[in-house]
This record gives sequence, structure tokens and C-alpha cells, in this order.
Amino acid sequence: MTEHQDETRAAYDEVVELYASLFADRLETRPFARAMVGTFAELVRETGNPRAADVGCGPGHLTALLCDLGLDAFGLDLSPAMVDHARRAHPDLRFDEARMEALPIGDGALGGVLAHYSTIHTPPGELPALLAELARVLAPGGLLLATFFATDGPGPVRFDHKVAPAYSWPVDDFADLLAGAGLTPFARLVHDPASERGFLEAHLLGRAPQGLSGGSGSDRP
Repeated sequence: MTEHQDETRAAYDEVVELYASLFADRLETRPFARAMVGTFAELVRETGNPRAADVGCGPGHLTALLCDLGLDAFGLDLSPAMVDHARRAHPDLRFDEARMEALPIGDGALGGVLAHYSTIHTPPGELPALLAELARVLAPGGLLLATFFATDGPGPVRFDHKVAPAYSWPVDDFADLLAGAGLTPFARLVHDPASERGFLEAHLLGRAPQGLSGGSGSDRP
């Protein structure tokens, strides 16, 4: 585990209850995000493979929403305290501690991966490998929905997030990284600032190639 991952895990462990109180129900007041998650779930169902991972699941609220939307979803998070909270809040669902850079999931096992603000703490030099790992677990035609802070600047911007250092990205640059990971970016929604810093909120959908041959997914978490 790299130093930034260790620091991020410790930082989220310390704020889990506060974080959950602030964000566990926030999607109810965010119509654009709610619409994109709903679209993602519908498209994943259409693939015929409803298995989906909520990577960086935090307190588990989006994992539960994906299940409500008809997916066979489970949550993964770097923070053991977040995983413990998610298990207590949603005892009927599955949550496990895992690194996004090394997912305990077979090749081509999933119809969908949700990465809702879970890539923002990854340094730019490490993001291509992380996205490639998310792409690895998608079945042919599987979907990735990434939500992140967006900027109109010429490149990623490092800023002091309230929990751990984070990065905002130009949407075109992030889309290029998805393409470099073997996915086809095909839909995006960018809207008003997601924070007092003025960063936009971006939702980007990518699809795995239809002809990609994946594994059986027998080692599902």
C-alpha cells in the first residue's frame, strides 16, 4: 500500500460517523447524481449481468440504492471503519475491505462498477492503473460510472479535501484515461459546483468492449 492510501484510510477511519451523517442521505437532494446512478443501474440490468461493485462505498448508502434499483450489488472500501459502519447500517448487504487498485474480483465478473467520488484521492500518475483495474473486472459490455470533481483548467488540480488531499480533473482528460483503460466513454453529465471551492460535478459513463473475454468471476467477494 502506498503512503497516500495509508493516509487516506486512516483519515476516513477517523471521520466515519460524521461522514455518514453528512452524506448517507445526500443523494436525495442531488437530482443529477440520482439520475445518473439510475441510468447506470438500468444499463447494467440491460447487460444481463446485474452483479455490480460499489468501490469506495463509504457508509454503504449507494450500495443499498443500487440494490433497490435491481442490481446484485456489494460494497468495497479501503477503510475498515467505513466497512464496519456499512455492515451495521445495511446488515442484509455485503461489504468488504479492499483496495481499488487490487480488487478481489475475477476478470470480467461484473456487469457494473460504481466509483462515486472514490478516485479523487488517487494521484494523477496512479490513476491510469486504478482505472485499468476497474475495467478488468467488467464483463463484455459492462458499465463503469465515475463521479468526480471537475475543473475547466488545463490539467488535474490538487486541493485540500476536508478528509484527505484530492484532485479535480478536466472531463476530457478523465475520459481519455477511461479510453486508455480500454473503456469507451459514451455519456457524461457536468453540472454546477459540487463544493464551495467551485469545482464542477462530473459523471462519466464508460463501457467495456463487447468482444472482451473475461473470467468466470468465481472469486466474487
